[in-house]
Amino acid sequence: MKIVIGSDHAGFDLKQKIISHFKNIDFKDVGPYDSSSCDYPDYISKVALKVQKKEVNLGIAICGSGIGASIVANKIKGIRAALCFNEYMGEMSKKHNNANVLVLGSRIIKPDLALKITQKWLSASFEGGRHQARIEKIMSLEKIS
Repeated sequence: MKIVIGSDHAGFDLKQKIISHFKNIDFKDVGPYDSSSCDYPDYISKVALKVQKKEVNLGIAICGSGIGASIVANKIKGIRAALCFNEYMGEMSKKHNNANVLVLGSRIIKPDLALKITQKWLSASFEGGRHQARIEKIMSLEKIS
């Protein structure tokens, strides 16, 4: 499995922890590469675009609160980015919403919890069925201008 991961300066340390914790995953780190101040749209858009273009299987986006990263990622057509604060949200975002980008708020949750959320999200599978019709309705909204 190949996963793209990116953050802003606030999410840099958590991004590094996730990469080092999940050794069996092939991560494509799109930056930043240090904790110098930077703008989250520059990096989160890279995450979302790689997922959109199917260059990777999934994406992980991290900023201080997770809100900005969520907004940016969900601006990209085909992205279903889920901001998750607990393990249940991580699991259900994949099972029911087929989230293809996990968003974490590094200033909101502790690193240990972020790793547990990430594990639940990675382990879960989309259930399809009645949820597929809902995903199709969500995706149809991208055609509205």
